[in-house]
Parts: sequence; C-alpha cells; structure tokens
Amino acid sequence: MKLFSSILITLLFTLSFSQSLMAKTATVKPGIEQMASVNLNKAGAKEIAKSLKGIGMKKAKAIVEYREKHGDFKAVEELASVKGIGVATIAKNFDRILLK
Repeated sequence: MKLFSSILITLLFTLSFSQSLMAKTATVKPGIEQMASVNLNKAGAKEIAKSLKGIGMKKAKAIVEYREKHGDFKAVEELASVKGIGVATIAKNFDRILLK
C-alpha cells in the first residue's frame, strides 16, 4: 500500500509539474490574479490557509505543528504525512508550495 501511495503521489506531482510548466509559458492575461506561493518552512498558519486551496485554519495549524515537531519539510510529498492532507490536496497546490 505504501509503494502504491508513493507511485500515485509521484505520478500526480509529475502531472502537476507539467501543467505548471505549461502555465508558466502561457501569456498572462490582464485582470487575472497570479497564484500566491507559500513557503511551508517559514509561513504561519494564517498565510498557509490563505494561499493554499482546500486548506483551512485547522489544517494550516496542523502543517505548522508538524513542521515544529519534525523540522522543515524536505520534499512536497512529506506534506502527505500531515493528518488531513491527502494526495489530491497536494496535487492541486503543488505549484504554490515552496520549501526554500
């Protein structure tokens, strides 16, 4: 099951990364708001909740608590270890998440 989850996460991130690259090469149209990025290793819960889709204050606080307990996130995939954060949530926010 763990291997399947790892493969699924890798696949979703690869697809998300490809879409992110395509989006970055497209022209930005006036009036369309740019997506806000957030550094999970530095941001507070309020900023995380504001920047990520599907992440409210409860999950944002869980992310901060996880970071304080386990140290900085080394890979985006590690976010799946936070209770309440699944592969789908990570995939739809992949291009918004910074670690450095």
